[in-house]
Amino acid sequence: MTTSDIRALADVLALHPLLPMAWRAAWSAGLFLRDERPTRLTVDTKSSPTDAVTVMDRTAETMIAADLLGARPGDGLLGEEGGERIGTSGVRWVVDPLDGTVNYLYELPMWGVSIAAEEGGVVTVGVVVAPDFGEGYIAVRGEGSGAWSARRPSAWR
Repeated sequence: MTTSDIRALADVLALHPLLPMAWRAAWSAGLFLRDERPTRLTVDTKSSPTDAVTVMDRTAETMIAADLLGARPGDGLLGEEGGERIGTSGVRWVVDPLDGTVNYLYELPMWGVSIAAEEGGVVTVGVVVAPDFGEGYIAVRGEGSGAWSARRPSAWR
C-alpha cells in the first residue's frame, strides 16, 4: 500500500450521493445488532431448515428500510427478510440486514450488514460493515473499492 492508495473516508463517501446513506444505515443496523443482541434468540426458518432468521434480522432490516426510504421515499427496496417494495425513482436498495445469521447465532464475529444501491438496474454502490471487527468495505462503480478499519490505515483501489 502506498500513500497514494490512502483516501479519507469522507472523500470516498463523497464519490456518490447514495453512498453516505448506505454507510450510515449499515453502521446503524450493525451497531444495533452488535450492542443489542439478546442472550437468547428465537430462530425461525425461511426457505429451508438451514436458512435461519431471527427477530434481530427482521428488526435490522426494518431499521435500514426506515433510514433509506425515510430519506428517499420514492426508492425501491429488496430486502432478504421482507420482500420487495417497488419504487418510482429508478433507485432500488438491496439489503441483507444480517449476512451470516448462523455465525451471529453462535456468537462468532464473522457476520455483517450488506447494502447496495441499483440505479436503472445497475449496481452503483455497495457497503458491507463488520461491526465486531470495526471494519467497513465500500465499492463504487467506476471508482474502485476500499476498506476502513479503526485499527489500521485504509486503502482505496
